Amino acid sequence: MNINDIKELIREVSNSAIDEFQYEEDDVMLSLSKGKGSMIVKEYVRENSNVSDVDQTVITDEGVDAKTVKSPLVGTVYMAPAEGEEPFVTVGDVVKKGQVLAIVEAMKLMNEIESEYDGMVKEICVNNEEAVEFGQTLFVIE
Repeated sequence: MNINDIKELIREVSNSAIDEFQYEEDDVMLSLSKGKGSMIVKEYVRENSNVSDVDQTVITDEGVDAKTVKSPLVGTVYMAPAEGEEPFVTVGDVVKKGQVLAIVEAMKLMNEIESEYDGMVKEICVNNEEAVEFGQTLFVIE
């Protein structure tokens, strides 16, 4: 599958009522998921029948490439430093690399999730106190 084929699939899925789409060919699997104002494109490569995530790109409605911040572990996500306090970030906030975006609690340990990029928070993909999986997208930064 070449880049033009992928772009055409993205266009078709973006303009349809489909929220998720997966395509497999030989050793490559492409997964497209629509979010609020963005499209997440994942490409997987099969190695000895195991599928590994090799790339993830987010393309917003405006056509701007964005980056994702993923959970580094399984746990519970907290969007504020303490109950009743303001969240670390909201959609539209400008963030700097290293800025705390959330906390993921795992086995009674609080792990700060920091932005890996400078940019603007385009989308928050999880809710406060929601269980999250390893590698789950938490934020979209553009």
